[in-house]
Amino acid sequence: MLNDPIVSVSWLQQHLDAPDLVVVDGSWYLPDMARDPIADYQKEHIPGAIFFDIDAISDQQTDLPHMVPSAEQFASAMRQLGINDGQTIVVYDGMGLFSAARVWWMFKLFGVERVYLLDGGLPAWKAENLPLTDKLTERSSGQFTPKLNHELMRNLDQVKTALDDGKTLVLDARGPDRFAGNMPEPRPGVRPGHMKGAKNLPFSSLLRDGKMLASADLKALFSSYNLNDNTPVITSCGSGVTAAVISLALTRIGHPNHALYDGSWAEWGSSKQVEVINETA
Repeated sequence: MLNDPIVSVSWLQQHLDAPDLVVVDGSWYLPDMARDPIADYQKEHIPGAIFFDIDAISDQQTDLPHMVPSAEQFASAMRQLGINDGQTIVVYDGMGLFSAARVWWMFKLFGVERVYLLDGGLPAWKAENLPLTDKLTERSSGQFTPKLNHELMRNLDQVKTALDDGKTLVLDARGPDRFAGNMPEPRPGVRPGHMKGAKNLPFSSLLRDGKMLASADLKALFSSYNLNDNTPVITSCGSGVTAAVISLALTRIGHPNHALYDGSWAEWGSSKQVEVINETA
């Protein structure tokens, strides 16, 4: 077990051939990024990496995007990918640090202890001129036992209660314009704005050159939000992807009490049962 949830390119290079290591490409992109993560993976990936499809490994019974699947569905997908209990997993993505955090969080949610994120992702790996391949990885069926940790996830009602009691810090990872409601939401039927009482912490402010800030810098940043060791935190964003970047940062600094709002703004902004604050209204 490593203390830091993030590993360096040099660490992965040194351990790439370890028999208990699984490298996972967790790339996913917003529609306006005009990139196909599966096609990118098929073109080039870290040798031995398997592809984790965020949209496919999700609850298919809801209209909300890439919601967490049931434990049984997740376990079935992991077995098909050839992932076994007790393995060490390193996740990366094609942006540097973006969607890989969501995949990291999903593994944590379902009880994987030794799961880490590659600092700087594929761009950092390529910057070191390390090997890439287009050979698809074939793994035999795995034996994966899910252990769902409910403490790491919140639903709409739980977020509403947390906001009402005022004791929980709700951090929204979207950009400031979306948070304020200055621009339309990318999903139809979703109102622009933010939750009353939430605070804006754009996920990009936690990064520098596609890598996460050092712990000391993260602590300084979080302190400006009056975060202390006893503060419960709920992370949110547009659809539960970049919220996981904040969750990763909180894990890096050792903060003990944080959960991710899976529905995030895609759910909150489309619900008629909750209040939306629009600073431009």
